[in-house]
Amino acid sequence: MQKRKTSMKAGMWMVGALLLTGCADERGDGVLGDGWLLEQDSHAARFEQLESYLGGFSSAMWETGHRYDIVYAAIADGNYALADYHWQKIRSAIRNGYTKRPARQANADALFLDGAWGELASALETAKESAKENENGNGAEVRDAFMVARSACMACHVAEDVPFMNDQKMFRDTDSF
Repeated sequence: MQKRKTSMKAGMWMVGALLLTGCADERGDGVLGDGWLLEQDSHAARFEQLESYLGGFSSAMWETGHRYDIVYAAIADGNYALADYHWQKIRSAIRNGYTKRPARQANADALFLDGAWGELASALETAKESAKENENGNGAEVRDAFMVARSACMACHVAEDVPFMNDQKMFRDTDSF
């Protein structure tokens, strides 16, 4: 529980920092007006502010990492419905990320979304159905599919030339069940 509280606090700080740094006014004094977007001189300037506010792929990866931790914990707890919910959101987060950074799409799709993501999604769906019928089966399959997806995440980081992303707590904490 402490880990989740820490992640949530870090997330709130990050959102605050994004709001303050991504939406600072053109004067550079850091003071935001109520109409920070409408006060821009043109639609082009408004879109530039929105692009800055929405960030690049890193915000998508932050969300993905947060949800990844929840998926792992939910699988460990046997809460396959919760794991599935966040697993679905991970796909959306990654797709939103490459909408903003299209160069990331090829590896995200090839190494993760078109394979390993679907394998875990399928295993979670089967596990949810088993749980509804009061059966215990499929836990091992879900854990195995998670480990394949974890490897796919890490392979994508290498392919995107950010292998240092694999040397962090979330991957050390999820190296086994």
